[in-house]
Amino acid sequence: MSLPKGQVALITGAGRGLGWGIAKAFASTGAKVCATDINLDELQMGTKEISNCGGTVMSCHLDVADAKEFNQVVTNIVDKWGRLDVLVHTAAVMPLISFENTSYETWWWELNISLGGLFNGAKASWEIMKSQGRGHIIGVASGASYRGHINEIAYCVGKHGQEGFIKSLASEAGNHNIAVNTISPGKSIKPTGITRQAVTDMSKDITTEWTDPANLGRAFVWLSNQEPTQYNGLSFSAGSLVDTIDSEGWDFDFTPEKVTPRAEDMITRLEWQNQQNKAGI
Repeated sequence: MSLPKGQVALITGAGRGLGWGIAKAFASTGAKVCATDINLDELQMGTKEISNCGGTVMSCHLDVADAKEFNQVVTNIVDKWGRLDVLVHTAAVMPLISFENTSYETWWWELNISLGGLFNGAKASWEIMKSQGRGHIIGVASGASYRGHINEIAYCVGKHGQEGFIKSLASEAGNHNIAVNTISPGKSIKPTGITRQAVTDMSKDITTEWTDPANLGRAFVWLSNQEPTQYNGLSFSAGSLVDTIDSEGWDFDFTPEKVTPRAEDMITRLEWQNQQNKAGI
């Protein structure tokens, strides 16, 4: 598999953690990367580190809940690089608050970032990807996409909502050769950027096995290099994917068990898609 050296990728929440790692992974393959975040201090630190490694990256402030600003960032990317091939929506917030203490303002703040951000990004990218005849839109899943957790009601609803979003949009997007999927980290992520002090503090827990987020970012690179019609409306695990890539190479023979611990869910989704395709829906 030839890696996507000519791709243009937009990554939200790229100031730290997984978003930063995904941006670095794309840049390291030769892709042009627009890294965005609402926190400019973290974003500038992160993009400087990527640039120092030889990557082509530009940084843009982006509040993903602001549809107008999202549209402007996409316009800036197309003006600069002529296209947009991949959108990865990583931005999210997760304040640990009980339902009783969750205000209306907090509820919509969280959902407008996690679920609203994916909608805004897809809307901003849609016509560009349609005109190109291909594209990849990727949300970030987690255990909260399938389970409920105490003090995380808005976060879990947002992650559940992303799964519904990509499953519903897949058939529409497929008609335009656009793939919409999610990828969960699948491993514990080593914090980055100005959160490194937090790593030092957290390293007292010696049982934690940290994974470099740039390593997990390779899973997003792999998916974005597949034909959009091949995998659509699915949820992958970056941990499973990179383990498979390491053991079998980038061109591994696909089976659900190699790309997610939730193989049964993926098989069900694939069977449903086959039924829809046969019915001409």
